[in-house]
Amino acid sequence: MADNSRQLPRTLWIGFGLLLGLLGLAWLLSLAENQHLQHHPHPVLGQISDFTLTNQNGQATTLADLTNQVWVADIIFTRCAGPCPRMTKQMASLQTALPQTSQAKLVTLTTDPDNDTPAVMKKYGDRFNADSNRWEFLTGTKKEIAALASGSLKLSAVPVKVEEQKDSADLFIHSTIFVVVDKHAQLRAAFETGGDGVEWTNVQPHILATVRQLEREP
Repeated sequence: MADNSRQLPRTLWIGFGLLLGLLGLAWLLSLAENQHLQHHPHPVLGQISDFTLTNQNGQATTLADLTNQVWVADIIFTRCAGPCPRMTKQMASLQTALPQTSQAKLVTLTTDPDNDTPAVMKKYGDRFNADSNRWEFLTGTKKEIAALASGSLKLSAVPVKVEEQKDSADLFIHSTIFVVVDKHAQLRAAFETGGDGVEWTNVQPHILATVRQLEREP
């Protein structure tokens, strides 16, 4: 009993020391990440052209509405049975992970405006607990969407030929990347969210770090 009573405090001290070590490691990793971003800022990849689309609440959304805010964007379609539900779930996890103090926005474009009306987009967003104050689902004409998606954000979407469709939901082949736009409407980063060897748990911290860095920029 005496030996056990002497070993207990020692075990507690070892555990306490390991905890301090882990906290110190986390702090160093955070510091290293910040220093890396400070010395290697994300380059400007392009300028976002002006646009007017319609969100899930039937309201017009323009580039001016997103200027002075950092935003993360992707492209999906609600009938998609492939990567879209996964991508939207990933975007939902960003919504949860962003601090309440952050002004960053999330933007999801549809590549299927014939089906994805504002009402359809709202119902789809509700499945993922989308907060319309933070996360907008945008639709419009095919020309308007293509101008923003492929023209500015570099998000591609190609219709699948009818004879090549595997089922009724196999309508488009599209990008599975998330792009980040800065407060000056400049495209600054792109992150692959799917594919072989891509783990979302590894990607999400980099997106969040990019958002933080761009929010600190003047």
